[in-house]
This record gives sequence, structure tokens and C-alpha cells, in this order.
Amino acid sequence: MPALHMNKQERIILFLLASLNFTHIMDFMIMMPLGNFLMPHFNITAQQFSFLVAAYTFSAAGSSLTAASFVDRFDRKKVLLFAYIGFLVGTFFCAVAPTYGLLLSARIFSGIFGGLIGAQVLSIVADLIPFERRGAAMGIVMASFSAASVFGVPFGLYLSEYFSWHAPFFFVVALGMIVMPLLVRFIPNMADHLHDKNRKRVNTIELLKGIVTDNKQRLAIMLTATMMMGHFLVIPFLNPFMELNVGFTTKQTPLIYFVGGALTLFTSPIIGRIADKIGKFRLFTIMIIVAVVPIALITNMPRIPFYFVLCITGFWFVVSTGRAIPAQAIVSEVVPPARRGGFMNINSSIQQFAVGLASVIAGIIVVKTPENTIKNYDVTGYLSIAVILCCLLIAYYLRKAMGIKLLPLRKHRPTIRGNAIQPLDLEQEELNSETAKEN
Repeated sequence: MPALHMNKQERIILFLLASLNFTHIMDFMIMMPLGNFLMPHFNITAQQFSFLVAAYTFSAAGSSLTAASFVDRFDRKKVLLFAYIGFLVGTFFCAVAPTYGLLLSARIFSGIFGGLIGAQVLSIVADLIPFERRGAAMGIVMASFSAASVFGVPFGLYLSEYFSWHAPFFFVVALGMIVMPLLVRFIPNMADHLHDKNRKRVNTIELLKGIVTDNKQRLAIMLTATMMMGHFLVIPFLNPFMELNVGFTTKQTPLIYFVGGALTLFTSPIIGRIADKIGKFRLFTIMIIVAVVPIALITNMPRIPFYFVLCITGFWFVVSTGRAIPAQAIVSEVVPPARRGGFMNINSSIQQFAVGLASVIAGIIVVKTPENTIKNYDVTGYLSIAVILCCLLIAYYLRKAMGIKLLPLRKHRPTIRGNAIQPLDLEQEELNSETAKEN
């Protein structure tokens, strides 16, 4: 049985991957709240702004899909570094873009390389950390979303307020230049999957055919795509709605991301450990159901005191991250390491497409009125709720396909490590028994 606690090397690697993710995610997240700066600066409509958000995700989807056929032929570290360099170059182009058209082109360029990053990070974590500890590992890496919300987005908005909208992109590039040499120094070569005797070269069509014919892979991709689409129906116009409809200032709205991110920065590692203890599917189901309430409140919010808004949005950040942590741990387990990189790239591609589609749909639904308010934001909320509830049905069938049973919590059998008693993840226990039967 693998060790139940992370060693020093694992913690360093996870911290560096989280740091890389911080810059990658900040670049993506900062674009959405920049709508109030970019729409008047370029004199564009809400729909044109949604294209800026979607351009990155659609190009990321295309690059992930294209790369799926060859990423498993290379050391994961080398693929990650190549993608990160290209991403930083694209972000620099965003920082210096003088027109809407050039900014749109720069977002597409960034997305081509950014689309490779997320899948490689998750593949490295899955190769490095066994399933029974992967929830905790994903919690650490997913904390980068929180850090981007706590520090990245508010700081980026303040930079935009006091300098210009170009400043956040320059900040991401500068930070990336610090992270890059640390990745080179401390991330080990990740090439064990190249020595798998069952490994064979496949093209993208064969990978897609394998996903279509494999019930586990098909359901896993449906799960993450549906989850991401439901989330990003709400995100793009959150900031404009809070300012134009609820009446908060550009100096107040960054606190939404700061408070929400601060809470999830604290809760993400805890949620990861809980997922390992009570079962990843069980926790995912709980988080999906609970998320309905804050989505309904946020998208129908009247003019209320700001501290109430922070409580509601903060809770929403926690449950949104809380469902992503067990979901990513589950999805990383449906294929063996030799095919994991390609599968995770296709999964990332479809996720990016779902995010881009959600942004476009939100841009079509939401309208900016002559009175300078946002209309139909509540409709995106109702649609978001309907979409994420579909995840419950998908998760149910995926759990069945993986052969995992949700046993009562009291039946968790402890394992002894040294003098400490540790609960064994029931999902891993069930997976082990299924594997033993197959062998």
C-alpha cells in the first residue's frame, strides 16, 4: 500500500504546479472582470466581449484535441515547459495589444498553449500521487484557483483601475518568468509512462473512438464538461451585474474574488482530505446539491448590503471548488498512466469548449440596456442550475461503471501506519477489489 502522507518532494512539486496554475488561471480569470474596462475602451458590445472570453477557451480546446495524439510520446515535464513558454509569450502579446482585433488574436494565441497546461498538470499529479491520496493532492493544486481569486484577480483589477487594463497581463508575464526556472530546477522528468509495455501510439481519432466506446471515459468527460459549463454560465457577467445592477463600485467588486478566494484557499486542502475519507463521489454529490442555493441568490440579487453579498458569493466559491476537487480526482483514474496524457488532453479540450460555449450562450442571453444595466442574468442562473444538476445523473452512472459502491460511513475500516490509525478510502478499497477480480 502506498504511503498515506506526502513526502517533501511531493509537496514541493505540488506547490510548484499550484504556482504555475496560479499564473495560468489568473490570466484566464482576469479577462472576465475586465469587461467593465474593455467594453468602453474598445467601444464593444457585451456579445463582442464574450468573444474575447470564448476565443481563449475555443483555441485551447482545439490545441488540446490536436495534442492528445502525441503528448503521451514525450516526457510530461518537457511538454509542460513548452506549453508554459508559449503561454507567457501569448500573454505578453495580450498586454501590448492596441486594438480589439489584435487582443482577440492574442487571446487565441495564448489559448493554443494554455490549453495544454491544465491537462499536463493533472496528468503529472495523477502519475505522482496514488488514488487514495489524490483528493488531498488535487486540493493543493486546486488551491491555485483560490489564490488567483484572493490575490490575482483583485490585484489585477486594482492594477487596471490605477494604471490600465494592460497592467494585469504584464504582471502575469513577470510572475511567470519567476516560476519558470523553479519548474526547470525542481520538477523531475515524468517519463515512466513511456516504458509501459502495453503502450502503443494512437492518433486523435483512435483516442476519440476509445472514449466513445469506453463507458467510463465517456461519462468522465461528460461529467467535467457539464460541470464547467454550468459554472461558466454565471461567471462572465458576475462583475458587470454586481456593479451595474446591484450598485457596487469598481473598488468594491474585487473583494468578491478576494473573500471567495481566501475561503477556498483555506478549504480546498481540507475538502481534498475529506474527499479521500468519505468518498469522492459522495462529496461531489453533496457539493452539487448545495451549489444550487448560492447560484439562485447571486443571479437574482437585489440591492442588499455588501457584506451579505460577500457571504453568498464566498459560499459559492467554496462549493464550486469543492465539487471540482473530487471530480478531477475521479476523472484522472478512468485510464491507465500510458494513456492518461492523451485522455486528459481530450478532457481538457472538451472542458474548454464547454466553457467557451457557456460564455457565448451567456453573451447571447445577457443584454446591456440603454439604462446601463444588465438584463436576463437571472436566466443564466436558472440554466446553470439545470446544467449542474445533470451532473448528479452522470456521476451516478460513472460510479456504477467504475465499480465503486457508496458504503455507509461507519463501515470505513481503518489501516494502521506506525502508531496512527488512518481511514482507508472506500472508493480505493472497492477499486482494489475490482482490479483483483480482473487479474
